[in-house]
Amino acid sequence: MDKLSPDHQLDATVRVRAVRPQPVQPMQPMQRALHAARKVPDITIYFWIIKLLTTGMGETTSDYLVYHINPYLAVALGGFGLVGALLLQLIVRRYIAWVYWLTAVMVAIFGTMAADVVHIVLGIPYVVSTVCFALALGVIFLCWFLSEKTLSIHSIYTLRRELFYWAAIMATFALGTAAGDMTASTLGLGYFASGLLFTALFALPALGYWRFRLNAIFAFWFAYIMTRPLGASFADWFGKPQSFSGLGLGTGVISLILGALIVVFVGYLTITHADILEERGARRR
Repeated sequence: MDKLSPDHQLDATVRVRAVRPQPVQPMQPMQRALHAARKVPDITIYFWIIKLLTTGMGETTSDYLVYHINPYLAVALGGFGLVGALLLQLIVRRYIAWVYWLTAVMVAIFGTMAADVVHIVLGIPYVVSTVCFALALGVIFLCWFLSEKTLSIHSIYTLRRELFYWAAIMATFALGTAAGDMTASTLGLGYFASGLLFTALFALPALGYWRFRLNAIFAFWFAYIMTRPLGASFADWFGKPQSFSGLGLGTGVISLILGALIVVFVGYLTITHADILEERGARRR
């Protein structure tokens, strides 16, 4: 039997650990070196919780800034914040929880702004922008795969792969924003019904992977895309006025609550390293 490549060995090890607990086996030297060089967290329950929180915060923070200060200044601030956070993420030599999630938060805020500019400023319908962002994401995935022969996030240990990764992340946020607004506004479902719809879509790949052996990489990226409209729909439902099918709690209030929760969870991960399975396994041995 041919030996698996280091990427595939690492993928197999991490996927099994993330799905069902089992005795942790020591990594081989090559696997350990590649794991230490990775720039993204392992996929645990904490990953999905913080990811959903960042999507909701990105939506409400973008809305708050655009409507409370000059919208052009808001977009500029969001762009500068994203560039600064992304440069910091690219400079550090290993995964650092607060750096990674700061970048994710800025992607969420600016990605929301970008999708809103396409609709509000340029007047492009949500259906059209959703299709265009989906095509853009498809092109990124195609170029990534042709270049690296894998779309696995467990192989993000080179600069080129990390650039592909963050390009895909940005596209998923823009796509998710447009899709969520399309279901809530264009299709008339409202924010709460849209949230329920995307909750079901988010659960589908997990069910497919668990029961029908759906490809793990496809399942991950499909679920990742769904987190954007899922988190944003419920955040909008809480924050938007009742005249816009929301509860009217205010986008600023919801942003502060979600931001505080993100700080708590990221602080917990910084202390415990619970999002790095190898370190967690080492403490148990």
